[in-house]
Amino acid sequence: MTISDRDADAPGVARSTRPQRPVAELLADENYREQALRDAVDRLREADADMSASVAFSRIQKVIGFTLLGVIAVLMVFFPVGTCAALVSAATVAYVVTLADRLVIFRRGLVNGAIRVSDEQARSIPDEELPLYTVLVPAYGEPEVVGDLVAAMETIEYPRDKLQVLLLLEEDDEPTIEAARGVEANGLVTVVLTPPAQPRTKPKACNYGVHFATGDIVTIFDAEDKPDPLQLRRAVYVLNNSEDESVVCVQGKLSFHNVRDNMLTEWFTADYGIWFGFLLPGMMVSRAPIPLGGTSNHFKRDVLDRIGAWDPFNVTEDADLGVRIADHGYRTVVLDSITLEEANVDAINWVRQRSRWYKGYMQTWLVHMRHPVKLWHILGPVAFVRFTLLIAGTPVIACVNMVFWLILALWIAGQPLIITELFPGPIYYLALVSMLLGNGAAIYMNLIAIREDDRSELLVSALLIPLYWLMMSVAAIKGMWQILVNPSYWEKTFHGLSTSHQEAASDAPDEQGAGGSGGAVTGGAT
Repeated sequence: MTISDRDADAPGVARSTRPQRPVAELLADENYREQALRDAVDRLREADADMSASVAFSRIQKVIGFTLLGVIAVLMVFFPVGTCAALVSAATVAYVVTLADRLVIFRRGLVNGAIRVSDEQARSIPDEELPLYTVLVPAYGEPEVVGDLVAAMETIEYPRDKLQVLLLLEEDDEPTIEAARGVEANGLVTVVLTPPAQPRTKPKACNYGVHFATGDIVTIFDAEDKPDPLQLRRAVYVLNNSEDESVVCVQGKLSFHNVRDNMLTEWFTADYGIWFGFLLPGMMVSRAPIPLGGTSNHFKRDVLDRIGAWDPFNVTEDADLGVRIADHGYRTVVLDSITLEEANVDAINWVRQRSRWYKGYMQTWLVHMRHPVKLWHILGPVAFVRFTLLIAGTPVIACVNMVFWLILALWIAGQPLIITELFPGPIYYLALVSMLLGNGAAIYMNLIAIREDDRSELLVSALLIPLYWLMMSVAAIKGMWQILVNPSYWEKTFHGLSTSHQEAASDAPDEQGAGGSGGAVTGGAT
């Protein structure tokens, strides 16, 4: 039974189906808005509580977790060195397996790449045959970027009578609402005010907005995004011409318009280049679940309704939805079409954003592992293991990195004998291989990414990427702590901080080139 089937019998819950009345009329209907809000918050967890991150850990997960911690604590008391050596050995093996799998995925992405749709193919679909399209633009506390929204939407090549743009704002966000009223006056954008309710997250706003969406295809952009003008047409072409009927979602690539602001934005660009340019296409070819990026994902509306849309309690709702698409037997493909965003120029702001991504990845893994046997049968053994290595392994390894770096620093400082006991027998050589070849492979992938993206100016930053890994580790530790104490807290990422907004035209890669967005070998992102 699908989620939508179970929802049908839920009393008082507004189904997120295409509106039967004019949107303006629905926006003025308090009863409809109240039902839509309840649906946005509660639909998924009422239909299938195990698929909601509203509870961070299920009862069985708590039992397993506390049992493991108890066993380790007892062993640490009686066999401290042996227990630490066993943990180091397990972590070392996990490193090597994850690295090998990541290299396989990277190579497949390098060889095959994302799906390319030429300008001619995109424009070959007659306007009258194009489906209705809804663009959701969630924003909160961002009056400084709302003004860019209309300019970006005006560049999109799609019939205006078939394009609906919904700017999703919170009712109590007065500064952004005031800025948006001027935007709404041009007739292209409709402002939808979301009633305040917990959780205050982007996925809740998107769930609410879908109740006013008229499109057969739904996509998301952030207010500061600069999408490829033909991206919507390219997505339609892919969905119309796919030989695989299970393809229901198209993920575009993300890159940045302020690449050269500082070293952090250069690292972030290479990171995104690996993720969207190579790893996601490699996962697409491997038929593994694809954790979606935060924007530029295009969904078939009927399927989005059927699987329950976004989880408002998951702070990386995009990654979760990508896995849930695979859970239901559907597929996501990666489109070679770039949306330009603003890269974080501030280290503290970047850590806030990345820690949320890491926390959300672990939330997603915990949710979908509540029924591991079922997931194994749906995905198959290889994709199941790959799902764990990527979604759970990414934040865990970023945390463990800090431990191994501290061990290395202690060894360099004084070569204490206790450290030699932590790496017994072959584990020492495996750890040595992991350190030398693993770090070398990670730097190599960065170099390949900037070469393929024709960004030779990023060579120095690519060679200094280990400093970026240190920031990743700090963010991961912060995110893993938060999942224990405040799992659904949404740390706001501030935009409009860039000093080089005009760089898009001169510094961006070609629209059909290999740009990217997301996490990388040690980092993962949505």
